Amino acid sequence: MRPGVRLRPIGVVRSPFKDPSDLPPPAFAPPRFFERSTGEIEIRPEFEPGLEGLEGFSHIIVLFHFHRAGAAKLKVVPPGQSKPRGVFATRSPHRPNPLGLSVLRLLGRHGRVLEVSGLDLIDGTPVLDIKPYTSRDRKSHIRTGWLQRRRRRAG
Repeated sequence: MRPGVRLRPIGVVRSPFKDPSDLPPPAFAPPRFFERSTGEIEIRPEFEPGLEGLEGFSHIIVLFHFHRAGAAKLKVVPPGQSKPRGVFATRSPHRPNPLGLSVLRLLGRHGRVLEVSGLDLIDGTPVLDIKPYTSRDRKSHIRTGWLQRRRRRAG
């Protein structure tokens, strides 16, 4: 057996976005673009019992694999920027472990299919885990690093 972490998808995203280029960078998306984008998360049949009770939550945290990310980079240039940043200070998919996280609005559950909005994932994205978004996940008094400085200059 090879050493390392082994994860297996619990489901897959069904999205109108077929290619990463179909998604605008969040900083350049039209207003409310992601709020209006909808799709589904189809859970594999053997994991359907794990969805019980999830429909009572308004939002979910979806952990996924950036399956089309390409090679990892430790420095990346964020969209609209000219200065390279460390990949861990960005939302870039080009990570040493290509894992992503999205917070989505849960519109409904139909068996093993979750209807969601706020979708920022491409069709076929492997879903690794789902967690309910709770009041413990909301933080106040956050700092947004280089993004905060960018907003001040734009304002």
